[in-house]
Amino acid sequence: MILHQPRKRPESWGALRSRVRFRWIVPFIAFEWVWEWVAFALSNWRFLEVLEYLGSFSVLIGVIFYFTESGDRVKQRHYQAWQVINTAQGKGGSGGRIEALQELNEDGVPLVGVDASSAFLQGIRLEHASLIRADFNAADLRGAQLEGDNFGDADLHFANFRAAKLAGSSFAGANLADADLLGAELNRADLNDADLTDADLRSADLAGVKWEKIRSIKKANIMGVRNAPEGFVAWAMKNGALQSADDQE
Repeated sequence: MILHQPRKRPESWGALRSRVRFRWIVPFIAFEWVWEWVAFALSNWRFLEVLEYLGSFSVLIGVIFYFTESGDRVKQRHYQAWQVINTAQGKGGSGGRIEALQELNEDGVPLVGVDASSAFLQGIRLEHASLIRADFNAADLRGAQLEGDNFGDADLHFANFRAAKLAGSSFAGANLADADLLGAELNRADLNDADLTDADLRSADLAGVKWEKIRSIKKANIMGVRNAPEGFVAWAMKNGALQSADDQE
């Protein structure tokens, strides 16, 4: 919007001075009168009007460039997130991986094969993530929100999923040996072909879980599992599972 407008020509000093009743106010009026003339002169300078048009045009150009370069900014953000994840591979602690993984997942980026072994990811939110062949070996995922994730063929050996939300997730072919799933929500999870050897399933919610083709459940602790499908407990005990209130050795 152009704000430049020509101003009305100020009156002469003589005409203005003749109306002043008090001499002490003359310097103030004179100061104001000078600047009125300056403003009048500038308002009639077309160069300033051109500058206003150019200013508005530059804003328009800036908006256009902002949107045309948005894809590059997203790519740069993803590159930085992957850099954080890859730099921290094999190290303990978070190292910024929680934020990086969440950002990539929120942008719909597949996390296939991501290496987060031994990472501290407590409370991370990665709903409906593609984590096929991912490495979360010995990772701390306590209280994580991982509903609807695909952990197909992932390495979850010794991973800590205590009280994690895993409803509807797929663990087809995953290595869950020695995994801590105490109190985890596994309702509707797919455990077909998963290795649950020595896993801690105490108090886990197994409502609607797909279990008929579990690869191994030997020495897994199923004490107090909740909402277990009909026949699961008997099958598990027959195939080497345990029921113990104590932590497994």
